[in-house]
Parts: sequence; C-alpha cells; structure tokens
Amino acid sequence: MDNTANMTGLVERFLEAARAELGAADNTVLAYGRDLADFGAWLRGHGLDWHEAGREDIENYLISLQEAGMAQATRARRLSAVRQFYRFALDEGWRDDNPAAMIHGPRRARRLPANLSEADVERLLKTARSFGRDRAEQARNACLFELLYATGMRVSELVSLPVAAARGNPRMLLVRGNGGKERMVPLSPPARRALKRWLKLRDDIEAARTRRGARPSAFLFPGHGRQGHLTRVWFHALVKKVARAAELGADDISPHSLRHAFATHMLAHGADLRVIQTLLGHADIATTEIYTHVLDERLRELVLKRHPLA
Repeated sequence: MDNTANMTGLVERFLEAARAELGAADNTVLAYGRDLADFGAWLRGHGLDWHEAGREDIENYLISLQEAGMAQATRARRLSAVRQFYRFALDEGWRDDNPAAMIHGPRRARRLPANLSEADVERLLKTARSFGRDRAEQARNACLFELLYATGMRVSELVSLPVAAARGNPRMLLVRGNGGKERMVPLSPPARRALKRWLKLRDDIEAARTRRGARPSAFLFPGHGRQGHLTRVWFHALVKKVARAAELGADDISPHSLRHAFATHMLAHGADLRVIQTLLGHADIATTEIYTHVLDERLRELVLKRHPLA
C-alpha cells in the first residue's frame, strides 16, 4: 500500500473513531475529513507523507494557509484536526509522537453575528408569518422562526426535530444536540401557537402524501432530500429572503443571528449566564461568555442613569 492510500485509510479510521467513541456530530466529522484531506494534499505537494511530517512541516503548512489569506478561524480549525489526528495515531501506535501537540495556532476570533434588536426580531417574525406561497408554507416559516427565537436552538437541531417531540401541545421540547447530548428547552406562548398551527397543516399534507403511497415522515419539517428533513442550507437561504422582505440587512443576518438574539435578549432581561449555557447546549460556559457584552452595556447604562454623580 502506498503512503497516500495508507494515510487515507488511517484518516477514515480516525473519523470512524471520532464518530463512535467521541460522539462527534456528522458535520464535525465531515469538517475533520475536509481539513485532513487538505493537509494530506499539502504534504504530497511537498514530497512528504503523514508518518514523517514533523512539527516544522506542520508549522509551514499553517504559514501557507495564512499566506493564502485563509481566515483565522479556519486555520485554527485545520490545526485542531491535524493535532487530533496525530494524537489518535499516537494512541494507536502508528507514530511514536504527536508533532502538532506543542504548536500554538491562531486564536479563534470571537466575532459575534449581527446584533438584532427586539424590534428587529419582531419585524422578522411578523414577516415570516406571511412569507410563503400558501397557508402551509406561511405556517411552516412562522413556526421555524418562532421556535428558533424562542429556544435558541442550533439550526441543525431545529430542522431535524422529530415530529414526535411536538405532539401533545408541549410546553418544552427535547432537543438532541452535539454529540447526541439531550436537553430540554421551554417554548414561549407564540412559539406554541405557531407549532400547533403548523403541526395541523403538516399532518394534513402528510396524510395526503401517504394516501398517494409515500412513506410518512418522522420529522416536524419534512424535506425531499436524502436526509428527509429541511436542510441547513435551505433554511439559511430562507432567513436571507425573509430578512430582505422585512427590510433588514440581509447580508448580515443568518439563522445564527436569531440564536444570538435569543441569548442576548434573555441576558438583557436578567437571565443567569448558567441558564443561557444550558439552553444553548454549550459544554463550556466560556463559550457562553461571549454574550456578556450585553451585561456590560446594561451595567454601564445603569450606572449612568442611577449613580448620584452621573
């Protein structure tokens, strides 16, 4: 077996282990695969292979990414993939060292998405309720937006919700997050109303499809693709369209903007940071702390308005 085929086989085994043993999400595993494929191509282009590459070679790879104008976050992710691959190789006895272990890559820039005000979100939700070719599409779009803002779910969690989770007019939804970890998220009254309306229309549509011989969908938001539910890419495009229709800055608004708005608005109204961490499904509270800029603004405003010498 040549070195290229050998590395390909090892990467596949690493990805299988990441999925099975670490509980990595499918999107994470796909990202690992793409990053390691790029690293492997760079090694081959420089007459190297995975088992002889050293720390200097990996650092030169990272320099080449920087010179190519690659974003800081992407370079940090590439290094993380290479480091974990070599740690796996070390554990499996394929190498006797991890040449990437001591490399300090670029720190990920914690750039926040577009900051939507509460008025902006209301405009977005109002537009979503009437956005679509018919009643069913309008109800589906309204439900998607209401659920996302009410719960702060990740887009992948939202579009893949099982329909069983929505039965019985629930006050909370069970969400399966990264690594298969489950959490409960409460629903606001508007989200429950939107969910109830869409569920009725969705069931009518599914009943008609079943009568025509189609298999019933297990998802709250059925789709025609291989996954069986709406995709993240589709919803990303929908958010852009709705933002444009609402006359907001569509270029800056994405599905994550609503997740961000959920967290910042909750904090602004006094929610505890630990509660936000739980609702967002963050494993580390340090990830949640990027939203504390809202608390800083609120405290500054409080001092300026309430301090006797302000």
